[in-house]
Amino acid sequence: MAVAVLAAVTAVVLGVLWLAQGRQQAAPTADFGAVPSTAAGAAGGPSGTAPPLPATEQAARTDAAPERVVVPGVGLDARVEGVGVTERGDMTVPDDPAVAGWYRYGPAPGGAEGSAVLVGHLDSETGDLGEFAALRDVRAGDTVEVRRAGAEPVAYRVTARATVPKDELPPSAFRRTGPPVLTLITCAPPFEPERGGYTANLVVTAEPMDTR
Repeated sequence: MAVAVLAAVTAVVLGVLWLAQGRQQAAPTADFGAVPSTAAGAAGGPSGTAPPLPATEQAARTDAAPERVVVPGVGLDARVEGVGVTERGDMTVPDDPAVAGWYRYGPAPGGAEGSAVLVGHLDSETGDLGEFAALRDVRAGDTVEVRRAGAEPVAYRVTARATVPKDELPPSAFRRTGPPVLTLITCAPPFEPERGGYTANLVVTAEPMDTR
């Protein structure tokens, strides 16, 4: 049952935005770095082989849950709320484009391993840009700060940004093991109404900063 519940978890990335016409088509700056395509314990991706919950369907993690994500260099400042999955098994996304969703059944930002995933809308139903639209302008070395409940903020440094077709989301995006990273995902142009909306994903990878 747990596997079935998450069978389509990456559909959040395949349909993370409102599907209205007249979208902002501004081109992002050039992509850089290499978003990992494989990793130890990798799972998730267009095939629907998303990381299953443990057999016991453990409760969502609430210790040191992220409350806000800030990227000062591009003006991104979004409240974060934990999200799970719908009855269909799709990962839910906050309706408000000013709010990011953290996949609470996966690693949390600041954890010792795995990919902590934050997702957000690029724009709203009216075409107004969402907070994650700023990801189009991030550069290598930009700082990402995640503020957490009951814990010190954790800082990351952007290492990669890639625009990929929706059916080619790196399978490492939802991995539970391996080096810790923060993965930020939103949609990307072009917007094609006949295909149901945006046809690409923007994936930003950030690695923990050594603040010692």
